[in-house]
Amino acid sequence: MTKLRYGLLGAGMMGQEHMSNLRLLDEVELVAFLDTDEGMANRAQVIEPLAVRAHNLDDLLAQNLDALIVATPNFQHADQLLALSEQPNLAILCEKPICTQIGDVKRLAETFEGRAAPLWVGMEYRFMPAMQAFLGKCAGVGAKHLLSIREHRYPFLKKVNDWNRFNRFSGGTFIEKCCHFFDLMRLILDQDPVRVFATGGQACNHLDEHYSQGTPDILDHGLVIVEFDGGARATLDLCMFAEGAKFEQDISLTGDEARLDVHIPGPHPRQSESPAQINLYPRRSTAVHEIIELPSEIKAAGAHQGATYYAHQAFARTVKSGAPVEVTLRDGLLAVLMGMAAQASIQKGQAISIDAVNLEVHDS
Repeated sequence: MTKLRYGLLGAGMMGQEHMSNLRLLDEVELVAFLDTDEGMANRAQVIEPLAVRAHNLDDLLAQNLDALIVATPNFQHADQLLALSEQPNLAILCEKPICTQIGDVKRLAETFEGRAAPLWVGMEYRFMPAMQAFLGKCAGVGAKHLLSIREHRYPFLKKVNDWNRFNRFSGGTFIEKCCHFFDLMRLILDQDPVRVFATGGQACNHLDEHYSQGTPDILDHGLVIVEFDGGARATLDLCMFAEGAKFEQDISLTGDEARLDVHIPGPHPRQSESPAQINLYPRRSTAVHEIIELPSEIKAAGAHQGATYYAHQAFARTVKSGAPVEVTLRDGLLAVLMGMAAQASIQKGQAISIDAVNLEVHDS
């Protein structure tokens, strides 16, 4: 069997998770990677000893690649994608968020419009087995009216050069962390956002940290309300100093016939032994409960409940057979716009409108 040849741009914490999961796929081999941080590059080489350590992007692209994974810091994604647009036959999987600045949204949309090779946005939460099971049961609630997403988790981890401590590098917490959940809102409800109101702050995390770039300004908690064009409403409850909770994510979809819940553990030691749970609560019949187990090998390969592994399975199918991209550039851009609207709403204290057709945000 001829294997797909992958390259990796950015071999930090998330890049190494990609590497570990690619090792579980028979149809893929990671042939080369590039990272400018010596420590991260050395760790990556341990994971994949036979992979070429490229010296620059040209060197990486010269390795006869079928696909490239972009897992660099957030603020680098847009410029790197624009540079990679000159490789029309290269399949690309870019980690979320696809960009961090409003000016890059339309630049990316225009540059990649009509591109034949796949551009896949790495919002892997769609592919968690528990989330896939949840999505398969959503029709059971009837007409969808209310969606609630709660993530109560641990603080941001330490990254190279502390880039994730600052809004100007990460895009802000509601872009960096929450674009996953804004993507899930659109996916679950099958509607586009029209208005966002949010409130949030920095209460506990990183307050006593000081770096050459300044004092961290990222938010550690917040509440977001999103209105959608089909009349549904969704809420996001984020707290990043709540790692003691049994589950990291709790999602509840309520329709006119039933409520459907999914509870997903995180990688924190207090949570990792609890399997995911799905509960369906019909209005007029008996509740149904289900436990979602995750194979131990897949669980050990990352910190996202198998999401990275199953996302790579789907991406490889697209690269190999031309199957449709399941997480499109538009999906990635709208998730970022929703995060930008939330950040702006917190800053301005007012609702922010989203034009999903023209990919714009503006004051309501």
